[in-house]
Amino acid sequence: MRFGLIQNYSTPIDEIADAVDTLEAAGLNTIAVAEAYSFDAVSRLGYLAAKTRTIGLMSNILQLYTRTPTLTAMTAASLDSLTPGGFTLGLGASGPQVIEGFHGVPYDAPVGRTREIVEICRQTWRREPVAHDGAHYSIPLTRDKGGSGLGRPLKIINRLVRADIPISIAALGARSVAQVAEIADGWQPIFFDPARADRVWGEALEAGRAKRSSDLGDLRIEVQVFFAFGEPSPDAIASVRAHLALYIGGMGARGKNFYNDIAVRYGFAAEAADIQGLYLAGRIEDAAAAVPDELVFGVALFGDADELKRRIAAFGAAGVTTLLLAPVAETAEQRLADVVSLLDLTRS
Repeated sequence: MRFGLIQNYSTPIDEIADAVDTLEAAGLNTIAVAEAYSFDAVSRLGYLAAKTRTIGLMSNILQLYTRTPTLTAMTAASLDSLTPGGFTLGLGASGPQVIEGFHGVPYDAPVGRTREIVEICRQTWRREPVAHDGAHYSIPLTRDKGGSGLGRPLKIINRLVRADIPISIAALGARSVAQVAEIADGWQPIFFDPARADRVWGEALEAGRAKRSSDLGDLRIEVQVFFAFGEPSPDAIASVRAHLALYIGGMGARGKNFYNDIAVRYGFAAEAADIQGLYLAGRIEDAAAAVPDELVFGVALFGDADELKRRIAAFGAAGVTTLLLAPVAETAEQRLADVVSLLDLTRS
């Protein structure tokens, strides 16, 4: 099992940047930087790239609709050149709440756009003249599609460190997960419960792997997980409940909330309906209180040394290759201590 650390959009960047030497010595593999409707991830990734000598970096996630495909490829190539431990391009469609509500861009065809962006990124990294004529992107833009007709295919100027920068994609729905298993290096699910995940995503993963090129190797599964070494405090558990309630209840209208769908398919249909109803009615604290313990602890990594070892083994048995830790302790000092203790435990 590999271990990473989430730089959450609500956490000061210096909390991790100032601890890089300690995290390197402890053996941390990856730092993943979140991007929602917050500070952008790219600036922070560049800052962290200057701090580390061994730790890899990952975007968690860059949203499909907010950058052109070639800018996404350029950004990943630049970060890969700056990051001694290598960069992983984490991509995802996000959802209408963010893409339309914050960016003012239509949220359309996420599955089709994902495939085309992956193709364009890989073509760019091979330093080929970029030529793509797809349903959603046309490069160069020709006259009959509104362009001047003067464009010609260009290739990226710089010599790249790698032509095979890993792409890890966040996906939840059956079609998108199957596509990720077919075309991506890694998959980033959310709210992954190792005891229940197969009933939600098992068939889709199997279908995608059946089409997967052997050149890609095995699919990495990189899971963000709430984490505490030992028993978390009531306030920490409350923060997890609030996070789950935000997504299950507030990230989308009724019938259009991917995260609510996961809870339903996990077997919490009645609870998911209650959480959403309360959240959309503005009763946010009640919505958080309605999140069942079984769901909170199912998607988290909490416990003493023996329990943590058992849970890590369960994630591994479910196919997870990297745990991206989201520590929930109240202080920066305790969050760092928890991560170091876990890394020491897994090396013992």
